[in-house]
Amino acid sequence: MTDDWERRIAEVWEEAAGSPVDDELITRIDEIAAERGDSDARAVFERAGARDSAGRPDQAVPLYRRALELGLDDEHRPQAVVQLASSVRNLGDVAEALRLIEHEHRDHPDAPYRDEVAAFLALALVSAGDARRGASIALTALAPHLRRYTRSMTAYAAELVSGDRAGDADPVAEATAEARSTTSSA
Repeated sequence: MTDDWERRIAEVWEEAAGSPVDDELITRIDEIAAERGDSDARAVFERAGARDSAGRPDQAVPLYRRALELGLDDEHRPQAVVQLASSVRNLGDVAEALRLIEHEHRDHPDAPYRDEVAAFLALALVSAGDARRGASIALTALAPHLRRYTRSMTAYAAELVSGDRAGDADPVAEATAEARSTTSSA
């Protein structure tokens, strides 16, 4: 039954991809979610996501909170936190959005969606007026995905929040050395 339930939820979301979300999608998700009841964290999470996708964050927020209270697995908890924090930010409570997303970022460093959490943390920081820290978080998340300059970008990201260079290292010189070593080893 679980596999069939998951498949049907996924089908609804796949059919809706690229289209505006409306009452019909909410109804379809609610009908499938009802099979598991109001005490199933995943079902409540799907109901929240449907409302959020339909541009109804005020309806989604209490459902996300309930899903998190009920206990989502490691796959869905970070998604719920990101979506809740985003909705709360969109409703104007940047401080609460920061509290939620910083908690997820700090307390679950190896969780799935780590980069997504960092991206939303960066966005919330910018909304809160802390663009330097937001850029640092975003660049730190991006750095491991770069083909070159990972070490340099990590140093620049740290420099943004520390206000000075890390030790005596010069990130520009490091970037140049890193580029030369990569080119010569190719």
